[in-house]
Amino acid sequence: TDEIHAASPGALVAIDEEGGDVTRLHHADGSLHPSAAYLGSLDDVDTTEAVAADIGAQLVAAGVDLNLAPVADVNSNPLNPVIGVRSFGADPGLAARHVAAFTRGLQGAGVGAVAKHFPGHGDTATDSHRALPTITVDADLLAARELVPFRAAVAAGTLGVMTSHILLPAIDPELPATLSAAVLRLLRGDLGFTGAIVSDALDMAGASGGRGIPEAAVLTLAAGVDLLCIGTDNTADQLARIVDHVLDAIRDGRLDEARVRDAAERVAALS
Repeated sequence: TDEIHAASPGALVAIDEEGGDVTRLHHADGSLHPSAAYLGSLDDVDTTEAVAADIGAQLVAAGVDLNLAPVADVNSNPLNPVIGVRSFGADPGLAARHVAAFTRGLQGAGVGAVAKHFPGHGDTATDSHRALPTITVDADLLAARELVPFRAAVAAGTLGVMTSHILLPAIDPELPATLSAAVLRLLRGDLGFTGAIVSDALDMAGASGGRGIPEAAVLTLAAGVDLLCIGTDNTADQLARIVDHVLDAIRDGRLDEARVRDAAERVAALS
């Protein structure tokens, strides 16, 4: 990470260090920190903040700038194959308390928090890595359940919010959240978030299935996402094609240059 920052002072090093099952620093032996589900069951916000602060201190020592955490999903569907113990729980108020505490602890240690997976991946029975999940909730239930922890994260000053590749027909019947301007308006408008919107990995089927990563990148930027997570198995040539496709979309008028410059400014503000 020192070499990365030396080569490009504006570079951001990001990581998934949630504690519990999802750890990168301690993948060989298991996380030193409890899962969100454990912290939620304990329901002591001071403990949650202290755990997040310790994670943050380790990430600072490792030269990490952004942590793609906490998980702000309300674990309302017991059949969910991808969230589970990564969530603080099934109660929106409880999840909100601990999302806010985790955010405060992490950012107090000097690492940016990125609450995920907006607008809520908890009420799904499908893994968006493999398919496009659909959440059949109306706008009122979405506001009363899924959005509550994200509202708390915004109030706690989270620097970032990560989108999910889920379809919400009540808001947008055609495009998944990451690619949907209508869904992202909830984050900017209803929740008042002014920081950086980060996509989940665009190589996931929920985002790029049937359209490819380059086109998913264009649609994601156009919808209002600022920082694109591409994936881990892409070659340099594939990454170059994504960049070229974005530039072509700007030249063709399908992607507003001002939108891309706005995204770049929000990302630069993270460093």
